[in-house]
Amino acid sequence: MASAGKPRHRPTVVVAGALAQRPGVAGHAWVFLNWMLGLRAIGLDVLFLDRLEPEMLDDPWQPVQASRQWKWLHHVMELTGFGNDFAVLYDGGRVCAGISRAEIVARVRGAHVLLNFMGYLDDEEIASVVDRRIFVDIDPGFAQLWRTLGLHDAFVGHDAVATVGLEANSPECLVGDSGLPTFTTLPPVALDHWPVSPIGRQLPARVTSVATWRGPFAPIEHDGIHYGLRVHEFRRFLDLPRLVPSVRFELALDIDPSDSGDIARLGACGWSLLDPSDVAADPARYRSFIAGSAAELVIAKGMYVQSGGGWFSDRSACYLASGRPVIAQETGFGKHLPTGKGLLSFDRLDEAAAAVAEVVGNIELHAAAARRLAEESFDARIVLRRLLQQLDVI
Repeated sequence: MASAGKPRHRPTVVVAGALAQRPGVAGHAWVFLNWMLGLRAIGLDVLFLDRLEPEMLDDPWQPVQASRQWKWLHHVMELTGFGNDFAVLYDGGRVCAGISRAEIVARVRGAHVLLNFMGYLDDEEIASVVDRRIFVDIDPGFAQLWRTLGLHDAFVGHDAVATVGLEANSPECLVGDSGLPTFTTLPPVALDHWPVSPIGRQLPARVTSVATWRGPFAPIEHDGIHYGLRVHEFRRFLDLPRLVPSVRFELALDIDPSDSGDIARLGACGWSLLDPSDVAADPARYRSFIAGSAAELVIAKGMYVQSGGGWFSDRSACYLASGRPVIAQETGFGKHLPTGKGLLSFDRLDEAAAAVAEVVGNIELHAAAARRLAEESFDARIVLRRLLQQLDVI
């Protein structure tokens, strides 16, 4: 890895997104790490840019380098070999932590492309010096509908969109478009960092997931359709543990105490709720939690289901890479990925129960198929090389 101040001979890709804002949320950190590690694996230098404002810190009066947010980002970057390749733009960019603003501008100027996750980088001086600015859409549907409804256009200033909504260009996808050329991509996973461990036969089998009950965005109404959140879909599947009593369903759920009624109903129906701050406190601990599971159960946000946008989870890609089968609510991804072995989809409660029973009853078969699918479809080296070629930046 090239260090700060040394000449760089490899092409650079700038990755920008909100990582520091969510200290101790390792699943979110792995979204960026899988992209960055994959880009590095195909021979590219990577510069990661984050943004913090005083109101985002626990104590807005302390220096940004003393904050929990900065320490988390620094830990994640150092852990994965990017310690000289990241910076935080603080207080409207007036302060730069990590590498200097002058070095940021110089490295961005020489970059092939800016991959701007959800449009988070809004520093025009920095963004304007890169040739291609790509909006990376990891939460498909919300930004498109905001634009359709005239609420907010997050796509302004970008040249194209790369989205994990695999059906984004299909006429059957109900959300509006971005107004930009749109390229679909599977979420990449850096396979070398997600090794397979023996699955064994757990008794009872632990089917797990890590999820947010509501998330930062409100539901959206458009053309008579209610595009909801995960909470709205999950309530349809509350009885799943009762239908498969031989399985332990563990859910590391970020849920507010004000949702006490839902918490009580989840417990009464047999869901074991875990504290996500324990499960995902560190990238290695998050990886161990996945490896200790028999399979993942994915109940999607209502937005993904109602829109038919083909969203596929970055977390599911990590489960597959770990040799852990994925049982996922259908969003349209089944038109693009083989299902039935290693990856099973469902629409209804009875289908979810049958899929869980099938996976835990034939766990070795589905575990092997899961890793094979990851190698064939989610390998970050393949996924990102293909995407960058489609974007015409390599």
